[in-house]
Amino acid sequence: MAVSIRLSRGGAKKRPYYKIVVSNATAPRDGKYLEQVGTYNPLLAKDDENRVKINADRVSYWLGVGAQPTDRVARMLDKLGIKERKATNNPKKGEPGEKAKDRAEEKAEKAREAAEAAAAASAAPAEEAPAADEATEA
Repeated sequence: MAVSIRLSRGGAKKRPYYKIVVSNATAPRDGKYLEQVGTYNPLLAKDDENRVKINADRVSYWLGVGAQPTDRVARMLDKLGIKERKATNNPKKGEPGEKAKDRAEEKAEKAREAAEAAAAASAAPAEEAPAADEATEA
């Protein structure tokens, strides 16, 4: 049986409150759990000591018997010094998606066409202007 340490949501609409629980990996997010090992209140300030409360002894026990923390819980455990988490590397983090790249290319192409049209329009009247002057003199 795969066991995970994860967040179970509680609280009201727009007012989240999470329990840090040890549960069967196949159980629903807010369903039955084996043990509650802490709480997390994201509405509190980041430097507030009541934002994350974890029973370190119980978490260490569950990690020892093979429980796997979710990414968010692993970050909390790393911050509290209970379990070290290796840093992840996402080289494509700042890169836009495919559709965004396509839109940028289309926008650049339209801007280039507009600049060419403006250049052609500014060059054409300069050549036509003397012809118009000759017509008014005659």
